[in-house]
Amino acid sequence: MLLAALMLTACSAPAPTTRGETQVAPIRPPELAQSDVNRMATLGMRDNLDSLLRIADKLYRRNPAEWRKGGTGSREAALAQLRKAMDSLSSQPLQPVQSADSGQPVAPAQSAPSTPPAGPAAPQLQGKRDIAALSLALSLDFTGDRVAAFVLASADMLITAHGGKAQLYLIDSLDAQYLYNAARNIEIAVWLLSSRRTATGQPLLLADEITGPERNLSFEREFGKIIGRLDLVAEMATEKYRRAVISYVQNLVGGTFLQFLPVR
Repeated sequence: MLLAALMLTACSAPAPTTRGETQVAPIRPPELAQSDVNRMATLGMRDNLDSLLRIADKLYRRNPAEWRKGGTGSREAALAQLRKAMDSLSSQPLQPVQSADSGQPVAPAQSAPSTPPAGPAAPQLQGKRDIAALSLALSLDFTGDRVAAFVLASADMLITAHGGKAQLYLIDSLDAQYLYNAARNIEIAVWLLSSRRTATGQPLLLADEITGPERNLSFEREFGKIIGRLDLVAEMATEKYRRAVISYVQNLVGGTFLQFLPVR
């Protein structure tokens, strides 16, 4: 009895918070126009863009020559400029997909207006969008700020897969296949980033490192988070319609056979 009481007391104790704690965001009026899936997709997009900025910061630290190409004067200024460019992506219309080289990311994009819009705010991307920009950023002959180009193109590809929006509401819809494709594109991009070599035999960008006692896998973990979030939202988008059918059948069957019987 005493042992059982101690176990129950231990189970009811609050979880340890030595490494941080969960935060409850305040409710904002726009959230009233979001379904559960909309909210999850919006949170996933927010966290994925934050992950890309953390990756950019890590890449700039390991590849300082890249931020110097932008002429911003400091790594912090380059990151601020990149954040501003990423913030503008979801407000830009989408452009038709341009053909990518063999072995490059191949997710389809949404349809676009007849007038081609401006590309992301990075001159070195030559006005290209989503997977075409990602292919350019990972090409061997690219000479611009590869960190900014790679991160901005990745962000544009993710937003494109979400219908061109970073925040989704009831009037918006998600295509689960595009989200799935976006996750696979990140996997392809990470593989290209680590496997491709320049003419001098160097990787396109210094990222993960496993040499002797030194182990730096922080990039792999951050990319893994992005892939996991995309796959989860894709599965939720698919489950949404599946559960709608199941609920309809349950209500239909329940309304016919599972009614209460009179007791007097």
